[in-house]
Amino acid sequence: MHLSQILPALVRRGHFVAVHTLTGGGPLARRLVEGGVEVAVPQRASGGGGFFARCLRAARTGLSLIGFMRRWRPDVVHFFLPEAYLVGAPLALAFGNARLAMARRSLNDYQRRRPLLARIERLLHGRMDALVGNAARVVEQLAEEGAPRERLHVIRNGVDLTRFEGAKSRYEARAMLGLGPEVLVLIVVANLIPYKGHEDLIDALAAVGRSMPDWICLCAGSGSARAETLAARAAAAGLGSRMAFLGARDDIPDLLAAADIAVLPSHEEGFPNAAVEAMAAGLPLVATRVGGVPEAAIGGVTGILVPPRDPAALRDAIVKLANSPELRGSMGAAGATRARAEFSLEACVARYVGLYEGLLVGKPLSGG
Repeated sequence: MHLSQILPALVRRGHFVAVHTLTGGGPLARRLVEGGVEVAVPQRASGGGGFFARCLRAARTGLSLIGFMRRWRPDVVHFFLPEAYLVGAPLALAFGNARLAMARRSLNDYQRRRPLLARIERLLHGRMDALVGNAARVVEQLAEEGAPRERLHVIRNGVDLTRFEGAKSRYEARAMLGLGPEVLVLIVVANLIPYKGHEDLIDALAAVGRSMPDWICLCAGSGSARAETLAARAAAAGLGSRMAFLGARDDIPDLLAAADIAVLPSHEEGFPNAAVEAMAAGLPLVATRVGGVPEAAIGGVTGILVPPRDPAALRDAIVKLANSPELRGSMGAAGATRARAEFSLEACVARYVGLYEGLLVGKPLSGG
C-alpha cells in the first residue's frame, strides 16, 4: 500500500519507476500500472510447498530479476522488506552496478526466528549505499546490527490526505454500517496477525463491563482464518455482538468517519500508517508504546499510549476516552493538525526523491 502511493508520485515527478515482485502481482499491481509504474511478475513454478519446489521457484525468481535488471539497467535498486533484500541484494551486487538501498519497515523481531537469515542481512548491510527505516527506532536497530551510521536514513510514512477530504460524513458512514448515532464506535485497522494484539484488545474490552456507554468495535483487516478464531474468542468473552470483523477494506476513510476512537494494540510496529490515518481522520488514538508509534502519536496530546501486552492499561485508556467527549475532541483535533503538518504524502515523496537523487551524485539525503 505504501509503494502504491509513493511510486506513482515519483512517476509524476518525471522518474521512471519499475517494480519486480517476488511472487504474484497482487491486488495493488493494477494501481501501480495505472500510475505509470512498470510491474514485472516472475513466472511461477507449479507444484506444492516442498523443498525442491521452493528451490525451483526461487531460481525462477532470481533469473527473472537478473533479466529485469539487465533490461532496465536501473540507476538505483531499492529492496523493500527482508525477503526482497535477501534475494535481490546478492543478485544486484553480482550482476549490476546500480546504487543499492534497502528498506526495513518493522522492528527486527523476526530475526529471532531466523538467525541464519539475520546473519546474512548483517553481512549485506555494509554493501548498501543507503539503509532506510520508517522510524527512528528501526534505524537504531540497523545501527546495532552493524550498518554504517552515515548511510542510515529515516523516511517516515506519508499519507494521502486527499483521501480523507472525500470521505463520507459521520451520518452517512454510520448508515452504511447500520450503526445508530448514539453508539460509541471503536475501530482497529490492522491485518489479523498475532503481533497486532487483537487478543489483548478482546481481553481489555471483556473487562469493561458497564464502565462506558453502549459501544461496538470494528476490526478492519485481512485474515479470514484468524477472524474466525478471534470472533470465537470474543463470543466466549461475551462480546459476540460487540466485535465486528469486516475483513480487508478499501474504504478506510469512510470507516474512520464512523468511529469515535481508534485503537492500535500492537506488540511491535515500524511506523504505522494506521495511526497516522486515524489522526488524519480526527480520531483520538489509544495505542501501545512500541516501535515508531511514539513518533507518530504524542501521548497525552493526540491520544493515550500504553505498554504492549497490557489489557488492563488498554482498557483504562479506552474507558477514559469513552467517557470524555471533550478529551476525544481535543485529542482528535491535535492529531489531525499533526498528521497534516508532519506526515503528508508530499513530504514523504520529497524525502525519497532527495535520497535517490543524492545517491546518484554520491551525497544521499542525510538521515533524520
